[in-house]
Amino acid sequence: MSRISIIIPVLNEAETIEDLLYHLIDNAALENIAEIIVVDGGSTDQTTTIIKNTRLNIKLITTEKGRAKQMNAGAKIATGTILYFLHADSFPPNRYDALIIQEYHNNNLAGCFRLRFNNNHWWLRLASWLTQFSWRACRGGDQSQFITKALFEEIGGFNEAYTIYEDNILINELYARKEFTVIQQEIITSARLYERHGVWKLQYHFWTIYVKKWLGASANDLLTYYKKHIA
Repeated sequence: MSRISIIIPVLNEAETIEDLLYHLIDNAALENIAEIIVVDGGSTDQTTTIIKNTRLNIKLITTEKGRAKQMNAGAKIATGTILYFLHADSFPPNRYDALIIQEYHNNNLAGCFRLRFNNNHWWLRLASWLTQFSWRACRGGDQSQFITKALFEEIGGFNEAYTIYEDNILINELYARKEFTVIQQEIITSARLYERHGVWKLQYHFWTIYVKKWLGASANDLLTYYKKHIA
């Protein structure tokens, strides 16, 4: 039986983590879920306390900070056939488990959902609409990522040299292998970063990071830019 290991990297996500965990359980057939693994990178708020207080059957582990490192650590202990990497502020659609498993049985070994932001700004609505297409430029970690454990291990997991952009590095490898599909149901993700910085300012910085990487910028160059303008 094909089962899914859900892996959620967190760092100070007390605002959303409880709602997300209950959402994952309420919107799936639990026989399809091997486990939910939350990988904490050293939260200083109430994130880990909230998780423990839910009394849900959650595997909570702590690692060094860095989403690539955290997700790799979660993948290492996962027992499912399929790994599902999810941000703490992104809520997948009802029966997300069945949708992912259906793609797996259709021999689609990796992919994501369409995206919708929880904000009606016209640009965010347009950006969300574009995620239905298979274009590489429309991909990002907020759309979540499913991938078979076998393929993930074959690729070598997330590149831990990247503190940011780690999702895109893996997605690039999957596109190069022609191993990527977009499930047409929507995952709803928070626009909190856009609301904090302003839509156009943040989008400009995201585009700049994308172009810098395309022009050959190193992982450290991208991190330096991110820390200066976004973090």
